[in-house]
Amino acid sequence: MSGLWVFVCGPSGSGKDSVIDAARQALVGRSDIVFARRMVTRPVQPGSDHDPVTAPAFAGLLQSGGLSWHWQAHGFCYGIASHYADAVSAGCLVVVNGSRAHVNSLSPSFDTRVVQISTDPERLAIRLAQRGRDSDMAVAERLARNATFAGMPADCVIVNNEALAVAGQRLADYLTGSARPAEAACSRITR
Repeated sequence: MSGLWVFVCGPSGSGKDSVIDAARQALVGRSDIVFARRMVTRPVQPGSDHDPVTAPAFAGLLQSGGLSWHWQAHGFCYGIASHYADAVSAGCLVVVNGSRAHVNSLSPSFDTRVVQISTDPERLAIRLAQRGRDSDMAVAERLARNATFAGMPADCVIVNNEALAVAGQRLADYLTGSARPAEAACSRITR
């Protein structure tokens, strides 16, 4: 039995990390739903949940087949470790915090789903500014980039304009509705 990859994507500042974390908390104890850790060639920053990796180490993982998925965005390399493919093969649903550009480049597949997190443009601009990671010009570029992804196909769209718990529960509900009956092997897959 094959599981599913669920790519959660959306613009920077839409709250992907927070929504994913809220869903993770709501689904504690579900061994059939695995939340993948991203590797990124960027130091850890407040509000971002990833494992930092150096560019040479990332290149080594890529060359050795240590990554199931990889992409570049905003000058950094992102990757998902290959052991998560074992979880999908075992029947698990694996949730990935992904890139819209990467997801748009994927061919439609029976084992891949897309969840898009969005928020209204005014809130997005405020969130990006409050984060303090980017210059005003970089924030403007990120906001302008969103037009590139207008009409992006998604299996589920979650608007994150309300309380975070609401968006997190919507994602948890989507994941539990999409989960296939898991084999016992899911519980043996390490995160």
